[in-house]
Amino acid sequence: MSTLLQACQVHSKGMPTAVSFELQAEQKVVLFGESGTGKSVLFRALADLIPHQGQVSLSGKAQTDICPEHWRRQVMYFSAETAWWKETADVHFDTLPTAEQLDAVGLTSEQIKQPISGLSSGEKQRLALLRGLSYQPTVLLLDEITANLDKVATLKVEAVVKDYCQAHSAAMLWISHDEAQKNRLADPENQWDIEALYQDTAQSDSKSQQACTEKDS
Repeated sequence: MSTLLQACQVHSKGMPTAVSFELQAEQKVVLFGESGTGKSVLFRALADLIPHQGQVSLSGKAQTDICPEHWRRQVMYFSAETAWWKETADVHFDTLPTAEQLDAVGLTSEQIKQPISGLSSGEKQRLALLRGLSYQPTVLLLDEITANLDKVATLKVEAVVKDYCQAHSAAMLWISHDEAQKNRLADPENQWDIEALYQDTAQSDSKSQQACTEKDS
């Protein structure tokens, strides 16, 4: 598998230290750790949504060489808190999802036309996922996006994300505190403890940190 995303000494306010790592095509990683340890901050830095230090590259192209709007469509942050600025969900899509795509996440064509104010948090989360995937991002940064879903809807969303990664050779980083979900989404070596990631980077022991050093030499 080819390297999609490389993060070298990435740090922003709210993270105790910098982190370095790589994501390969179709790699599915679950990031976990105590609240307040900088997981969401890291995601926003990777998506170039907040000021940060360090280097991030996508398929060898530096974040700083790509306009932020284009970068954010390729390295996309999916928050548990969704954003909507028009009355109904359908007008937020350049291309409306098909009935099959809506059904895959447990929604209907009628729901996408309802006022945003009448949708539940879980419905808005699933619509936001479909909206984001319509841009065909290469790296998915998923920040507890099933937090407001029941078990059936959660499994549907997980399946959609995994199928998307396989079909588009995309990679995902998914923040989750649910042990069963971690095991469903990623094998043990791809379940990353944020504290261990900090320690590995600080000690220069990880393979990704070695790659950063070789790249700069």
